[in-house]
Amino acid sequence: MQFIEEVVVDEFLPTVRSMLAERLSKQDFTQQEIADILGISQSAVSKYIHNEIDTNGQIRDHPHVQEIVEEISEGLASDTMSNVQALVELEILIRELESGDVLATLHEERMPALTDYNGKRIHDPESRLRLQEQTLASLRRGLRMLETTSGFSQLIPNVGSNLVSALPDADDVSAIAGVPGRIFDIKGQTTIPAEPEFGVSEYVATVLLAAQRGGSDARAALNIAYSQENLAHLRDVGHEAVEFNPELSAEVAVQEAIEKNPSATIVYQTGDVGVEPIIYILGDTPPTVAETIRPLC
Repeated sequence: MQFIEEVVVDEFLPTVRSMLAERLSKQDFTQQEIADILGISQSAVSKYIHNEIDTNGQIRDHPHVQEIVEEISEGLASDTMSNVQALVELEILIRELESGDVLATLHEERMPALTDYNGKRIHDPESRLRLQEQTLASLRRGLRMLETTSGFSQLIPNVGSNLVSALPDADDVSAIAGVPGRIFDIKGQTTIPAEPEFGVSEYVATVLLAAQRGGSDARAALNIAYSQENLAHLRDVGHEAVEFNPELSAEVAVQEAIEKNPSATIVYQTGDVGVEPIIYILGDTPPTVAETIRPLC
């Protein structure tokens, strides 16, 4: 009997530590500094750097592993990512790779009987629980991008922002994850008050559902403050925008607006009595949506 966590310890950790040690060494980190970051001894760092420890080629060559390792090494080198943030990134990466990806494959190679246990592949990435975890992991990554984007706090409307992400079969707000209490600007600092959960967003989740009913393929959405400059810039970089009527309910108004142009990735309203003007950005994933606002900051 062998657990997937053993695959993580035996294969994932040595490989990723080796990749990080190599990159951080090239960023002029000392071996002791690398050891402190990775939580290992200096002698172990030396072995990683000189390829004296066996690593797993499937993990090392995995595009997403390479992407995250590069992101972490650059973040640590530029002091834009803390050790805790780096650890969170790796925890999320592990959960993703356990969900029908390379870690699941390696686990099933060690335990072939798991491939079809009682007619069900236990690492099936389409299982409800795994889809929920994948959705939350993607949302956390998008939130960290917003949190570390200088100037995003200036785009937060008075009512607060929220970044939301929907399950593939979402048909109500309970199947959409968001930030409890919304994202606020507190003294120029983007403040995310709690970990994302399902069913905690009302308005932004409602807008996303309405857009989907109108024909949009989007599974993530973010609201930001409206301005003519922000809208013009988003259009200039290739986004299609549609306006909706703030006098109508979002369920009706956004659906009708998207039906006129299902490829639109921007829906907005310019305000009304007691209604703050808002821009909603739609996208495939939370990181995609978070990336969209960076040129505005």
